Amino acid sequence: MSFRLQPSPIVRPNRCQLFGPGSNTKLHPKMAASAADVINLDLEDSVAPSDKETARALVIQAINTLDWGTKTLSVRINGLDTPYWYRDVVDVMEQAGDRLDQIMIPKVGCAADVYAVDALVTAIESAKGRKKPVTFEVIIESAAGIAHVEDIAASSPRMAAMSLGAADFAASMGMQTTGIGGTQENYYMLRDGAKHWSDPWHWAQAAIVAACRTHGVLPVDGPFGDFSDDEGYIAQAKRSATLGMVGKWAIHPKQIALANQVFTPSVEAVSEAREILAAMELAKEKGEGATVYKGRLVDIASIKQAEVIVKQSEMIAGS
Repeated sequence: MSFRLQPSPIVRPNRCQLFGPGSNTKLHPKMAASAADVINLDLEDSVAPSDKETARALVIQAINTLDWGTKTLSVRINGLDTPYWYRDVVDVMEQAGDRLDQIMIPKVGCAADVYAVDALVTAIESAKGRKKPVTFEVIIESAAGIAHVEDIAASSPRMAAMSLGAADFAASMGMQTTGIGGTQENYYMLRDGAKHWSDPWHWAQAAIVAACRTHGVLPVDGPFGDFSDDEGYIAQAKRSATLGMVGKWAIHPKQIALANQVFTPSVEAVSEAREILAAMELAKEKGEGATVYKGRLVDIASIKQAEVIVKQSEMIAGS
């Protein structure tokens, strides 16, 4: 263990992040009533350039008038390479009130991108006397973003979460695919003449998880484009959860239940984790640093693994 302990991330349910266009007012009440833990009102990709100003006003209205319950309420602003982002930040921060929890910054390529938004947000908070600081979630969507992922994770005390944006990431990397998440037809290995598909996103997800866990940020898996493929969504979500990610995006309402299912520890998993903790407590009383549980060795590292599952379960139950 390093002398420098890893900071703990923000404590909140983050199993599912539901996205919806800021310009579509019919969806906003449905999003507020959904079972998603995090709501992302979008001003970026899902809004046409001609609708940017209108969408911004509608998002502010939705934040101020709808009952969002205990959900984390986030607004995805436009990228820093556009003429829209600064007005997104200014108008939303000045007009939306304290119910806004988070700003999502897309296409972050370096720590300076986060600093730019942070400086503007900090000035507005000070000028408006805002008591609750806004947190940040960033999206890694480029070769530059993944190359600077650790610097980005450490870029601001406001950093709360980080996601992988598969589509733009694939384009930036020059990947020969139009798929958004999941396995890809031509990304396979041959063994005895049979194809075995592996995960082309695995290495980027692992890099994001490592950077996030080092700096106390929640790692989140991004979109799965084929919302007719429930099995594919669940498979990718399970891979992400196994790697250490805490949740996944939903770009369609039917994906909410799938994300919640995968990222909520099962009754069996929680029961086993509690049994491991109990077994280790007995070993500790005997002066032993390890013991055997169901035919396998468990030790101090096993305690840490079990505690992650139990704490996650308790947090979700408490919410």
